[in-house]
Amino acid sequence: MGSRAAVIDLGTNTFHLLIAEGTPAGYTEIVHEQTAVRLGEGGINQGFIQPEAFERGINAMLKFHELISKNPVEKVRVIATSALRNAANGPDFIDKVKSLTGIAIETIDGDKEAGYIYQGIKIAGCLSEQNSLIADIGGGSVEFIICNKDEVKWKRSFEIGAARLMDKFHQVDPIPPLSIVSLNLYLENNLKPLFEACSGFTINNMIGSSGVFETYAEIIESNNGRPFDLKQTKNYAFDKSDLLVLIEKLILSSHHDRAGTKGIIPIRVDMIVTASILTRFVMQKLGISKVLMSTNSLKEGVLADMLR
Repeated sequence: MGSRAAVIDLGTNTFHLLIAEGTPAGYTEIVHEQTAVRLGEGGINQGFIQPEAFERGINAMLKFHELISKNPVEKVRVIATSALRNAANGPDFIDKVKSLTGIAIETIDGDKEAGYIYQGIKIAGCLSEQNSLIADIGGGSVEFIICNKDEVKWKRSFEIGAARLMDKFHQVDPIPPLSIVSLNLYLENNLKPLFEACSGFTINNMIGSSGVFETYAEIIESNNGRPFDLKQTKNYAFDKSDLLVLIEKLILSSHHDRAGTKGIIPIRVDMIVTASILTRFVMQKLGISKVLMSTNSLKEGVLADMLR
Protein backbone atom coordinates (compact mmCIF):
# COMPACT_ATOMS: atom_id res chain seq x y z
CA MET A 1 0.00 0.00 0.00
CA GLY A 2 1.28 3.44 -0.89
CA SER A 3 1.05 6.46 1.34
CA ARG A 4 -2.06 8.41 2.29
CA ALA A 5 -2.38 12.03 1.30
CA ALA A 6 -4.91 14.86 1.39
CA VAL A 7 -5.21 17.55 -1.24
CA ILE A 8 -7.46 20.59 -1.08
CA ASP A 9 -8.16 22.62 -4.19
CA LEU A 10 -9.39 26.12 -3.33
CA GLY A 11 -11.29 27.04 -6.47
CA THR A 12 -13.11 30.30 -7.10
CA ASN A 13 -16.52 28.61 -6.88
CA THR A 14 -15.86 25.38 -5.05
CA PHE A 15 -13.41 24.06 -2.48
CA HIS A 16 -12.55 20.37 -3.00
CA LEU A 17 -11.03 17.91 -0.55
CA LEU A 18 -9.62 14.58 -1.70
CA ILE A 19 -8.08 12.10 0.74
CA ALA A 20 -6.68 9.02 -0.92
CA GLU A 21 -4.14 6.27 -0.49
CA GLY A 22 -2.19 4.09 -2.87
CA THR A 23 -0.11 4.91 -5.92
CA PRO A 24 -0.56 7.57 -8.63
CA ALA A 25 -1.84 4.95 -11.08
CA GLY A 26 -4.13 3.19 -8.62
CA TYR A 27 -5.36 4.97 -5.54
CA THR A 28 -8.41 4.54 -3.36
CA GLU A 29 -10.48 7.57 -2.44
CA ILE A 30 -11.18 7.75 1.27
CA VAL A 31 -12.88 11.15 1.37
CA HIS A 32 -14.06 13.21 -1.61
CA GLU A 33 -15.90 16.37 -0.55
CA GLN A 34 -16.79 19.56 -2.27
CA THR A 35 -18.29 22.73 -0.83
CA ALA A 36 -19.74 25.57 -2.87
CA VAL A 37 -17.92 28.59 -1.44
CA ARG A 38 -18.47 31.17 -4.24
CA LEU A 39 -15.30 32.98 -3.18
CA GLY A 40 -15.57 35.38 -6.11
CA GLU A 41 -19.16 36.41 -5.45
CA GLY A 42 -19.66 40.17 -5.52
CA GLY A 43 -16.01 41.06 -5.91
CA ILE A 44 -14.21 38.81 -8.37
CA ASN A 45 -13.33 41.45 -10.94
CA GLN A 46 -12.54 43.99 -8.20
CA GLY A 47 -9.90 41.65 -6.79
CA PHE A 48 -11.45 41.46 -3.34
CA ILE A 49 -13.10 38.63 -1.38
CA GLN A 50 -16.33 39.95 0.15
CA PRO A 51 -16.90 39.33 3.91
CA GLU A 52 -19.65 36.70 3.38
CA ALA A 53 -17.55 34.80 0.84
CA PHE A 54 -14.52 35.04 3.15
CA GLU A 55 -16.59 33.53 5.98
CA ARG A 56 -17.89 30.69 3.75
CA GLY A 57 -14.31 29.90 2.77
CA ILE A 58 -13.12 29.78 6.38
CA ASN A 59 -16.04 27.53 7.38
CA ALA A 60 -15.28 25.14 4.52
CA MET A 61 -11.64 24.95 5.63
CA LEU A 62 -12.67 24.23 9.23
CA LYS A 63 -14.89 21.40 7.98
CA PHE A 64 -12.08 19.98 5.79
CA HIS A 65 -9.62 20.26 8.67
CA GLU A 66 -11.97 18.16 10.82
CA LEU A 67 -12.23 15.50 8.08
CA ILE A 68 -8.44 15.36 7.79
CA SER A 69 -8.14 14.97 11.58
CA LYS A 70 -10.58 12.02 11.45
CA ASN A 71 -8.71 10.39 8.54
CA PRO A 72 -5.04 10.89 9.44
CA VAL A 73 -2.75 11.47 6.47
CA GLU A 74 1.00 11.65 5.97
CA LYS A 75 0.87 14.72 3.75
CA VAL A 76 -1.50 17.62 3.15
CA ARG A 77 -1.31 20.11 0.31
CA VAL A 78 -3.69 23.02 -0.10
CA ILE A 79 -3.60 24.78 -3.45
CA ALA A 80 -5.05 28.23 -4.06
CA THR A 81 -5.82 29.33 -7.60
CA SER A 82 -7.34 32.33 -9.39
CA ALA A 83 -9.59 34.06 -6.84
CA LEU A 84 -7.10 33.89 -3.97
CA ARG A 85 -4.16 34.59 -6.26
CA ASN A 86 -5.70 37.88 -7.39
CA ALA A 87 -7.52 39.08 -4.28
CA ALA A 88 -6.02 41.96 -2.29
CA ASN A 89 -7.19 40.19 0.89
CA GLY A 90 -6.06 36.73 -0.27
CA PRO A 91 -3.08 36.85 2.16
CA ASP A 92 -5.51 37.61 5.05
CA PHE A 93 -7.49 34.50 4.18
CA ILE A 94 -4.30 32.39 4.06
CA ASP A 95 -3.16 33.78 7.45
CA LYS A 96 -6.54 33.14 9.07
CA VAL A 97 -6.65 29.53 7.85
CA LYS A 98 -3.11 28.99 9.16
CA SER A 99 -3.96 30.40 12.60
CA LEU A 100 -7.21 28.42 12.91
CA THR A 101 -6.08 25.05 11.51
CA GLY A 102 -2.32 25.10 11.18
CA ILE A 103 -2.77 24.35 7.46
CA ALA A 104 -0.45 26.23 5.09
CA ILE A 105 -2.00 27.26 1.78
CA GLU A 106 0.20 27.42 -1.34
CA THR A 107 -0.76 29.93 -4.01
CA ILE A 108 0.25 28.71 -7.45
CA ASP A 109 0.39 30.62 -10.72
CA GLY A 110 -1.69 29.75 -13.77
CA ASP A 111 1.20 28.01 -15.50
CA LYS A 112 1.73 25.62 -12.61
CA GLU A 113 -2.02 25.12 -12.36
CA ALA A 114 -2.12 24.04 -16.02
CA GLY A 115 0.75 21.62 -15.37
CA TYR A 116 -1.15 19.89 -12.55
CA ILE A 117 -4.32 19.71 -14.66
CA TYR A 118 -2.29 17.93 -17.36
CA GLN A 119 -1.02 15.39 -14.79
CA GLY A 120 -4.57 14.80 -13.54
CA ILE A 121 -5.91 14.21 -17.06
CA LYS A 122 -2.93 12.03 -17.94
CA ILE A 123 -3.61 9.54 -15.11
CA ALA A 124 -7.28 9.39 -16.20
CA GLY A 125 -6.02 7.58 -19.31
CA CYS A 126 -7.78 9.62 -22.01
CA LEU A 127 -4.69 11.00 -23.78
CA SER A 128 -3.24 9.31 -26.86
CA GLU A 129 -0.34 9.72 -29.31
CA GLN A 130 -2.41 12.40 -31.05
CA ASN A 131 -2.72 15.97 -29.82
CA SER A 132 -5.54 16.92 -27.49
CA LEU A 133 -6.57 20.34 -26.27
CA ILE A 134 -7.44 20.20 -22.56
CA ALA A 135 -9.84 22.91 -21.40
CA ASP A 136 -10.41 23.53 -17.70
CA ILE A 137 -13.10 26.17 -17.20
CA GLY A 138 -12.97 27.41 -13.64
CA GLY A 139 -14.77 30.29 -12.00
CA GLY A 140 -11.72 32.56 -11.97
CA SER A 141 -9.42 31.25 -14.69
CA VAL A 142 -9.48 28.94 -17.69
CA GLU A 143 -6.53 26.71 -18.52
CA PHE A 144 -5.80 25.43 -22.03
CA ILE A 145 -3.17 22.77 -22.66
CA ILE A 146 -2.05 21.35 -26.00
CA CYS A 147 -0.59 17.92 -25.27
CA ASN A 148 -0.45 14.21 -25.92
CA LYS A 149 0.13 11.33 -23.52
CA ASP A 150 3.89 11.96 -23.52
CA GLU A 151 4.26 15.71 -23.22
CA VAL A 152 2.80 19.18 -22.90
CA LYS A 153 3.40 21.15 -26.09
CA TRP A 154 1.85 24.44 -24.96
CA LYS A 155 -0.09 25.59 -21.90
CA ARG A 156 -1.56 28.81 -20.65
CA SER A 157 -3.94 30.12 -18.03
CA PHE A 158 -6.34 32.97 -18.85
CA GLU A 159 -8.09 35.01 -16.15
CA ILE A 160 -11.44 34.70 -17.91
CA GLY A 161 -13.25 32.10 -15.81
CA ALA A 162 -17.04 31.71 -15.81
CA ALA A 163 -17.56 33.83 -12.67
CA ARG A 164 -15.52 36.70 -14.15
CA LEU A 165 -17.43 36.47 -17.45
CA MET A 166 -20.76 36.33 -15.63
CA ASP A 167 -19.87 39.46 -13.67
CA LYS A 168 -19.03 41.29 -16.91
CA PHE A 169 -21.62 40.00 -19.39
CA HIS A 170 -24.48 38.17 -17.69
CA GLN A 171 -26.24 40.75 -15.52
CA VAL A 172 -29.68 40.26 -17.10
CA ASP A 173 -31.31 36.84 -17.34
CA PRO A 174 -31.78 35.24 -19.83
CA ILE A 175 -28.53 36.62 -21.24
CA PRO A 176 -29.41 39.20 -23.97
CA PRO A 177 -28.28 38.53 -27.59
CA LEU A 178 -26.16 41.70 -27.50
CA SER A 179 -24.30 40.45 -24.43
CA ILE A 180 -23.54 37.18 -26.23
CA VAL A 181 -22.07 39.15 -29.15
CA SER A 182 -19.97 41.25 -26.74
CA LEU A 183 -18.77 38.17 -24.89
CA ASN A 184 -17.76 36.43 -28.14
CA LEU A 185 -15.78 39.52 -29.16
CA TYR A 186 -14.14 39.59 -25.75
CA LEU A 187 -13.13 35.91 -26.14
CA GLU A 188 -11.86 36.56 -29.66
CA ASN A 189 -9.53 39.23 -28.24
CA ASN A 190 -8.48 37.50 -25.05
CA LEU A 191 -7.88 34.03 -26.48
CA LYS A 192 -5.63 35.14 -29.38
CA PRO A 193 -2.57 33.34 -27.91
CA LEU A 194 -4.57 30.09 -27.78
CA PHE A 195 -5.68 30.29 -31.40
CA GLU A 196 -2.17 31.19 -32.55
CA ALA A 197 -0.74 28.22 -30.63
CA CYS A 198 -3.36 25.82 -32.03
CA SER A 199 -2.62 26.87 -35.61
CA GLY A 200 0.75 25.13 -35.27
CA PHE A 201 -0.73 21.73 -34.36
CA THR A 202 -3.28 19.21 -35.55
CA ILE A 203 -5.72 18.92 -32.66
CA ASN A 204 -7.51 15.57 -32.56
CA ASN A 205 -9.97 16.35 -29.77
CA MET A 206 -10.84 18.61 -26.88
CA ILE A 207 -10.92 17.21 -23.35
CA GLY A 208 -13.01 19.14 -20.86
CA SER A 209 -11.60 18.80 -17.36
CA SER A 210 -14.33 18.14 -14.77
CA GLY A 211 -16.55 21.08 -13.71
CA VAL A 212 -18.98 22.29 -16.33
CA PHE A 213 -18.19 19.35 -18.66
CA GLU A 214 -19.45 16.96 -15.98
CA THR A 215 -22.71 18.93 -15.94
CA TYR A 216 -23.06 18.67 -19.74
CA ALA A 217 -22.57 14.89 -19.52
CA GLU A 218 -25.06 14.49 -16.65
CA ILE A 219 -27.77 16.47 -18.45
CA ILE A 220 -27.28 14.66 -21.78
CA GLU A 221 -27.34 11.21 -20.19
CA SER A 222 -30.37 12.13 -18.07
CA ASN A 223 -32.19 13.51 -21.15
CA ASN A 224 -31.48 10.24 -22.96
CA GLY A 225 -32.87 8.27 -20.03
CA ARG A 226 -29.56 6.54 -19.32
CA PRO A 227 -28.30 5.96 -15.78
CA PHE A 228 -25.17 8.00 -15.16
CA ASP A 229 -22.94 8.09 -12.11
CA LEU A 230 -20.14 10.62 -12.10
CA LYS A 231 -18.37 8.73 -9.32
CA GLN A 232 -18.14 5.69 -11.60
CA THR A 233 -17.05 7.70 -14.64
CA LYS A 234 -13.45 8.65 -15.36
CA ASN A 235 -13.85 9.64 -19.02
CA TYR A 236 -16.84 10.26 -21.27
CA ALA A 237 -17.17 10.93 -25.01
CA PHE A 238 -19.80 13.43 -26.13
CA ASP A 239 -21.94 13.17 -29.20
CA LYS A 240 -21.08 16.53 -30.79
CA SER A 241 -24.62 17.36 -31.91
CA ASP A 242 -26.06 16.46 -28.48
CA LEU A 243 -23.51 18.76 -26.88
CA LEU A 244 -24.13 21.71 -29.22
CA VAL A 245 -27.91 21.38 -28.90
CA LEU A 246 -27.58 21.36 -25.11
CA ILE A 247 -25.22 24.36 -25.12
CA GLU A 248 -27.62 26.37 -27.27
CA LYS A 249 -30.48 25.47 -24.94
CA LEU A 250 -28.49 26.49 -21.84
CA ILE A 251 -27.46 29.81 -23.39
CA LEU A 252 -31.08 30.71 -24.20
CA SER A 253 -32.51 29.42 -20.91
CA SER A 254 -33.73 31.38 -17.91
CA HIS A 255 -32.50 30.95 -14.35
CA HIS A 256 -35.78 29.19 -13.56
CA ASP A 257 -35.30 26.68 -16.43
CA ARG A 258 -31.77 25.92 -15.35
CA ALA A 259 -32.60 25.62 -11.65
CA GLY A 260 -35.18 22.97 -12.57
CA THR A 261 -32.81 20.97 -14.77
CA LYS A 262 -31.66 17.63 -13.35
CA GLY A 263 -27.87 17.48 -13.33
CA ILE A 264 -27.06 21.15 -12.72
CA ILE A 265 -25.68 21.67 -9.21
CA PRO A 266 -26.79 24.96 -7.58
CA ILE A 267 -23.35 26.64 -7.81
CA ARG A 268 -23.42 26.12 -11.59
CA VAL A 269 -27.00 27.21 -12.35
CA ASP A 270 -25.97 30.68 -13.53
CA MET A 271 -22.30 30.23 -14.31
CA ILE A 272 -23.05 27.53 -16.87
CA VAL A 273 -24.31 30.19 -19.30
CA THR A 274 -20.99 32.00 -19.79
CA ALA A 275 -19.14 28.67 -19.56
CA SER A 276 -21.33 27.33 -22.38
CA ILE A 277 -20.69 30.37 -24.58
CA LEU A 278 -16.95 29.88 -24.00
CA THR A 279 -17.12 26.14 -24.77
CA ARG A 280 -19.03 26.72 -28.01
CA PHE A 281 -16.78 29.59 -29.08
CA VAL A 282 -13.61 27.50 -28.74
CA MET A 283 -15.17 24.47 -30.47
CA GLN A 284 -16.33 26.57 -33.43
CA LYS A 285 -13.20 28.69 -33.70
CA LEU A 286 -10.95 25.61 -33.77
CA GLY A 287 -13.32 23.40 -35.75
CA ILE A 288 -13.33 20.76 -33.01
CA SER A 289 -15.61 17.81 -33.68
CA LYS A 290 -14.57 15.37 -30.92
CA VAL A 291 -15.13 16.39 -27.31
CA LEU A 292 -14.42 14.26 -24.25
CA MET A 293 -14.89 14.85 -20.55
CA SER A 294 -12.60 13.68 -17.79
CA THR A 295 -13.62 13.86 -14.13
CA ASN A 296 -9.97 14.42 -13.23
CA SER A 297 -8.44 17.87 -12.85
CA LEU A 298 -5.99 19.82 -10.71
CA LYS A 299 -6.47 17.95 -7.42
CA GLU A 300 -5.82 14.53 -9.02
CA GLY A 301 -2.65 15.93 -10.61
CA VAL A 302 -1.41 17.25 -7.25
CA LEU A 303 -2.37 13.95 -5.57
CA ALA A 304 -0.42 11.92 -8.14
CA ASP A 305 2.60 14.11 -7.39
CA MET A 306 2.19 13.47 -3.63
CA LEU A 307 1.75 9.70 -3.92
CA ARG A 308 4.89 9.28 -6.04
